[in-house]
Amino acid sequence: MIYHLFYPLHTTHIAFNVLKYISFRAISATLTALLITFILGPWLIKKLKELQIGQRVREDVPARHRAKEGTPTMGGTLIIIAVIGSTLLWSNLTNLYVWLVLFITSAYALLGFVDDYRKIKRGKGVSGRAKLIFQTTIALVAAGALFTVMGFNHHLTFPFFKYLHPDLGLFYIIFIIFILVGTSNAVNLTDGLDGLAIGPVMITAGTFALVTYLSGHAQFSNYLQIPYTSGCGELSIFCGAIVGAGLGFLWFNTYPAQIFMGDIGSLSLGGALAMVAIIAKQEIFLAIVGGIFVIETLSVIIQVAVYQTKRKRVFKMAPLHHHFELMGWVEPKIIVRFWIVTIILSLIAISTLKLR
Repeated sequence: MIYHLFYPLHTTHIAFNVLKYISFRAISATLTALLITFILGPWLIKKLKELQIGQRVREDVPARHRAKEGTPTMGGTLIIIAVIGSTLLWSNLTNLYVWLVLFITSAYALLGFVDDYRKIKRGKGVSGRAKLIFQTTIALVAAGALFTVMGFNHHLTFPFFKYLHPDLGLFYIIFIIFILVGTSNAVNLTDGLDGLAIGPVMITAGTFALVTYLSGHAQFSNYLQIPYTSGCGELSIFCGAIVGAGLGFLWFNTYPAQIFMGDIGSLSLGGALAMVAIIAKQEIFLAIVGGIFVIETLSVIIQVAVYQTKRKRVFKMAPLHHHFELMGWVEPKIIVRFWIVTIILSLIAISTLKLR
């Protein structure tokens, strides 16, 4: 919006020429999202308390979580408002990729809102089956838009391998659905401690702010020999908005949390990161940067599979962060160490851009 209102004035006022630079607008979107969360955060926490929108602690989690009963939840609303608002302010709104990631973010946020609301009011959220059907349908719509409207290609990219670009054909649609649904649910599973999920989300978004900028720049992508996607660079602004909104939310969500993200935040942010990775054609790259999300999901899958077949538990409790809690690790230690691991994974992933 700001781009469309003021950039045309660069012919008469040279100062407005700065708006053509994606880097400037990405930084501006980050700061704008941060400001929005700082302004709206206290009001939202107060409002959620008035409406008695409080977290219900499940019986199958460590006992220490009982003290968190009643903490305002659905705080992801704050993140979504900040991300969408700052993206609309600073992006080139003629870019279809921007609208696609906003569609995924909004649709998955709607699902998360309904799930959170039902948990609070009825004690039980949306069924797993209904949730999966909705997520898959939205992912199918996004995949259809990519191939029919935007002429997306079906090739898959692998880190470290310069010439390995298999053409998946129509199976790429199934792959897109898997990435979107899987990442959305993986972030949701990780969101179990104060600030645990938002840290890796911010680090991943910041990494993809760089990746999308490089992928959308013909010279940089050619030099690094990564897939070039025209217009992909605008998603740096969206990723920057996630970083800014995440930082602002963490101000209130850090241990001990004043507000929880809820499914409205975790499902939508997971879907958003997945859609960005798909557009940049860096889906495997996402699995490296978001390794914490992968590990958390695998811990649940392994725990369930082994218990159903052998009636044994591999972990004291799944997802993995609860296992460490029961081992005696204090909550802040688990959180910060998960952040550290994500930073390491991000650096490893970035190195793959050059090692091909």
